[in-house]
Amino acid sequence: ENVNDPEISKPVNIGFPLMKPSRAAQLGERLAHLKKQRENPELERLSRERKLEIDLEQVREDWLNTSGPFHIRRAAEHYGVFEHLFGAAYFVPRVELRIRYETSEGGSDDSEATTIQHPVRYGNLLKPTETRSAPIVEFDGRFQFHGGGSHVANKTKAEPDWWTLVLTNPDGHLESSEHEYCHWFLGNIPNGDVSKGETLMPYLQPFPTKGTGYHRHIFVLYKQHEGRIDYSQYRCTDRPYSLTERTFRTLDFYRAHQDRLTPAGLAFFQCDWDASVTAFFHDRLGRPQPEYEYDFPRPYIRDQEWFPQRKPFNLYLDKYRDPAQIRKEYLVRKLAQVHPFEGPDKPLRFPNAHSIGKDVPSWLRTEMRKDRLGWGRINDIK
Repeated sequence: ENVNDPEISKPVNIGFPLMKPSRAAQLGERLAHLKKQRENPELERLSRERKLEIDLEQVREDWLNTSGPFHIRRAAEHYGVFEHLFGAAYFVPRVELRIRYETSEGGSDDSEATTIQHPVRYGNLLKPTETRSAPIVEFDGRFQFHGGGSHVANKTKAEPDWWTLVLTNPDGHLESSEHEYCHWFLGNIPNGDVSKGETLMPYLQPFPTKGTGYHRHIFVLYKQHEGRIDYSQYRCTDRPYSLTERTFRTLDFYRAHQDRLTPAGLAFFQCDWDASVTAFFHDRLGRPQPEYEYDFPRPYIRDQEWFPQRKPFNLYLDKYRDPAQIRKEYLVRKLAQVHPFEGPDKPLRFPNAHSIGKDVPSWLRTEMRKDRLGWGRINDIK
């Protein structure tokens, strides 16, 4: 058996160095601040009158300047982001990525529509319907990486700072588990102005296939060290929806440019299938939508007996039947009660208050009650 050497297999930090602030120093500052606030009578009065307002932006700024980057790293490790993108490597996100999707709801006129924002955090859930259009991305393009975690911008620097932003999905490749799909590739972004970046791959909405669960969609921000980088080999041709051209591998990309790139920012969300994915496959990709079903291991069922004791005969016999056949029978029974031109029957307010009939056997009576309440196998065809 091969024994892993902890020194050799230890993950490597490929990001910018960030020394964790002293816990004793942080605690001292917090205690001093707490003492000062307790001696403030105005603060006590506002709190008593319920007029005290907390500046949440300042709270977030303090968090990002202290333990925030390490919390983000732990969240990314929990979701396997570093392992599946960079292998045995990680980085502490130094630059805050502020990403949000916007959708409109209500009103036929643009002036009456309501804009809803869907921010991207660190593993939150978004739907493909909410992420159809390219998001709004903001970050500090003049971030200084020297010393501590303070966000200090060098406004007088003449030479622009160049950045690269990549959105990739490591869970959704249709042909290879070792590759990803690149949904968005912006290179040579000057001073954090995403609108002026070079679009190598235009934005492609998430399309998690049905039955595959949640897919991670990961934004990685890289800092360029030696000016502009030639990314022409990654540029999409005239086929923006070609999945072959969007096949990507973050580890190979980073290895090819590791001397000129350093990962600096991170944000990601999770996305699962909805009805808009079906339209995307048909209208954009021009192909049928694949659907997957997890093949669970068959449970152990003991050999059938001629005379089983104390076992409901209908449940006992169903254990030895094909589940697909049972679901088909439920579906046929449901379709037999559906009229092609009339809507469904109004659901009963008190289902089991209605009489079933005296001639119905007890086992069938129980099944009818369960169907009325929506319990058991009836849910397979809803």
